[in-house]
Amino acid sequence: MVELSITNYVLLAAHIIVGSILVFFATRAFKRTKYFPMALLVIGFTLLVLGETVIEYIFAFTGESFGKIIEEGFEIAGFIVLIIAVKKS
Repeated sequence: MVELSITNYVLLAAHIIVGSILVFFATRAFKRTKYFPMALLVIGFTLLVLGETVIEYIFAFTGESFGKIIEEGFEIAGFIVLIIAVKKS
């Protein structure tokens, strides 16, 4: 079981806030342009933010390696979608 200190909570909050701002601006850009690669950027950034923060801390308390696999899966999927977005732009 992982014990989280106040520093970890502050870093988690900062990560979620900055990641959410990134997803928000990418979503606004997509709504303005309707450019398909921008939609892929939104999806990729969302997967990275979810994988790195939400999924990681949900499974941090279980201590199971299965949670780490799911977290890494989200991050890998996010990077793959970002690569596709860059290639299509």
